[in-house]
Amino acid sequence: MKILRPDQPSYEAELARLDRVFTPADHVRDTVAEILDAIRAEGDAAVLRLTAKFGGPTLADGSAMRVGREEFAAARTGLDAATHAALAASHANVSTFAARSLRADWTMTNAEGAEVGERFRPFKRVGLYVPGGSAPLVSTALMTATLAQIAGCPEIVVTTPAGPDGSIAPALLAALELAGATEVYRIGGAQAIGALGFGTSTIRPVQKIFGPGNSYVVEAKRQLFGRVAIDLLPGPSEVMVLADAAANPAWIAADLLAQAEHGADSAMIFVTDSPAKLAEVEKEIHLQAASLPRQAQLAGVLENHAMLVLARSLAHAIELVNGYAPEHLSLNVVDSDLISERITTTGCICLGGWSPVAAGDFLAGPSHTLPTGGAGKSFAGLTVDQFQRRTSLIRYDSDSIRRATPVIEQFSALEGLAAHGRSASIRV
Repeated sequence: MKILRPDQPSYEAELARLDRVFTPADHVRDTVAEILDAIRAEGDAAVLRLTAKFGGPTLADGSAMRVGREEFAAARTGLDAATHAALAASHANVSTFAARSLRADWTMTNAEGAEVGERFRPFKRVGLYVPGGSAPLVSTALMTATLAQIAGCPEIVVTTPAGPDGSIAPALLAALELAGATEVYRIGGAQAIGALGFGTSTIRPVQKIFGPGNSYVVEAKRQLFGRVAIDLLPGPSEVMVLADAAANPAWIAADLLAQAEHGADSAMIFVTDSPAKLAEVEKEIHLQAASLPRQAQLAGVLENHAMLVLARSLAHAIELVNGYAPEHLSLNVVDSDLISERITTTGCICLGGWSPVAAGDFLAGPSHTLPTGGAGKSFAGLTVDQFQRRTSLIRYDSDSIRRATPVIEQFSALEGLAAHGRSASIRV
């Protein structure tokens, strides 16, 4: 765990590394390109081969990739009442939040009297990636598929890694069924993204791909941009906590470690202007980490991706937050509303000490699929309107086109496009 204080010679150089711009590693970019080339050329055969190669199940053929109805039924009936209640509570909050965010059709009359507006329709076929591996992300199933469900997408296609025996966590399958998934495939990694983008004989291609994943999944989405639409680039989990002297150090350490347990590629950053708080949080991290079960994941983060920073001032701390552009920001300061107005790049802000990041991960309502790796400077988090296609509408009548024609002719002359002008003047 790295600790930075202003009196250290390397302080400025280390802080400069927090001002990130997403750039894929060369080996990740090259590996993903090879995977996508194989999927495009070989279809199902490449998906099956790569799934087995990278630790997934050995599947007999393309049909074995798809989860059958009997598996959903077994998952649904095998869960206890408390799990069903938790899934229902999260689904209800995410659904309600998403319904408030849907964009509605509208029209208006412009200055020349023409009718203009926008029409919003759901994508017909969307692809969702739900991470599995050491921690099947049941919550991610709800916070992606539910948005597609509320938007009205008729075909919601999900890929998720399975265990070596081909099994998928029952709670994950139950969550996907609750959230309206219409097809689920037991494949993960960049090969799953390739299958969604290019299509195979088993998996028809989708119009847009959504969801978080590891660095290879994120890079596959980046390389497919343009062939299909992409939501954003959400990679390994990140949390940043900004706290003042009044903050509770135990709560801060708990928030940091909660995100660190996602895996060794996750990141945890603590920033404060209080030397005493820095020392208290450092002590709490060591104390709490020792009692947590996912020691391998935590050890990787604490060794390579954990940083405690003493800022010169609260204003300096805010600059560091905006430069880092964290996926999650926990704002543990006395006036969190005022400070939050100065935060411009983070995916989600948890306001005040009583708002654990885990509440946003599982229950609050906004999707926890958020930009990482500095992409928050350009991308917002996942919202339901990203599952809607926008179409602009234009309707002129004889009066409005007559009023508009002089302007159209003037632009036609400016750009040397005579036929454009004639296409309006011929009507009047």
